[in-house]
Amino acid sequence: MALVPRGMLLLLIAITAVAPLTLNIPMPALPGMVRTLGTDVETVQLTLSLYLFVLAIAQLMHGALSDRFGRRRVVLGGFALAAAASLMAAAAPTIGTLIAARCLQALGASAGIVASRAIIRDLYERDQAASMIGWVTMAIMVVPMIVPWFGGILDTAFGWPSIFIFVAAVSAAVLVWSWVALPETLRARAAGASALRYREELKALCLSRSFLGYILCCATGSALFFATLGGAPHVVVTQMGRSPVELGLWLSTGAVGYMIGNYVSARWSPRFGIDPMIAWGSIIVLAGAVGTMTLVGLVPHWGPATIFAPQLLTAIGNGLVMPNAIAGAISVRPQAAGTASGITGFLQMAIGGAAAQVVGHILAPADTAMPLALVLLGFAVACLVSYLALVRRG
Repeated sequence: MALVPRGMLLLLIAITAVAPLTLNIPMPALPGMVRTLGTDVETVQLTLSLYLFVLAIAQLMHGALSDRFGRRRVVLGGFALAAAASLMAAAAPTIGTLIAARCLQALGASAGIVASRAIIRDLYERDQAASMIGWVTMAIMVVPMIVPWFGGILDTAFGWPSIFIFVAAVSAAVLVWSWVALPETLRARAAGASALRYREELKALCLSRSFLGYILCCATGSALFFATLGGAPHVVVTQMGRSPVELGLWLSTGAVGYMIGNYVSARWSPRFGIDPMIAWGSIIVLAGAVGTMTLVGLVPHWGPATIFAPQLLTAIGNGLVMPNAIAGAISVRPQAAGTASGITGFLQMAIGGAAAQVVGHILAPADTAMPLALVLLGFAVACLVSYLALVRRG
């Protein structure tokens, strides 16, 4: 390959980071959008919720396209669209135009998430792919931690359109970098093979016990994060009477734990193999969920620590499960790694989004965090059962 491993790693981090950057950086500017566009909070909120919806659906499309036309074309097309849509958002005269631009941003940026995983599988064997995914994921975890702060600075100094101008510049820079440095990694194209038969590959994936196990481990494991994200505001702010600032600080424990788990995966997956890493990660996730239920039941006066102290353990376990489960899913049929990557990403976001909504609903009438703890325990058990019943037996 034209790129040395370090150069490829940096490029993959950049390709993957654009989607979370585009999602998180406008958040501080939402009140400004309400004022300048003459709309209401609920309508402006669609710029986030519809972004996530399109981001999930588009991964299915990009996965199939990357197997049909190659990774490079999908990446270049996606980031060209993301850059153009960001300029459209910056110039949006109405909230409707801004929402449409955000949907196009998600459609373009999602190409990076899907293609980066498929590229990793094209270049590396299964266990080494898990290591590379771990390094990429660990690096991009920094993005949602710092870009809202930077978005607030841009909004304060220049107004909210400057945020989207910045996103356009980043998308264009990644586009140029990919144009110059990213080779076509799909081996079927390099070998001159004919177009992949999407339906046959999709059927083969869906009939694979191992593939179903890997994607369910990934989706149920990540659902614990989304459930915490959806339930923590009600528990910490409404039930416990703590400030949103304190909530934000507690939420960072999950990001730290996830980075630790990804670091362990990056270092040790090539040595021990992805299946043992998923097994240990699932056990650690379950231990964290049991710890949450125990602390909520026995020492509720500990406040947010009852949720977030065990959450650190859960996040570390997820850092073991996620990259290894993704590597397993895209390795079941390597010639359809793009399709597998798209399905994995879609299922992650679909189950995660549903988990966040369900938790918010069941916590509304509750006066303790026990409903959240039970949901976390349910997803943790589902993650371990998916491994034992499907991955291990498959």
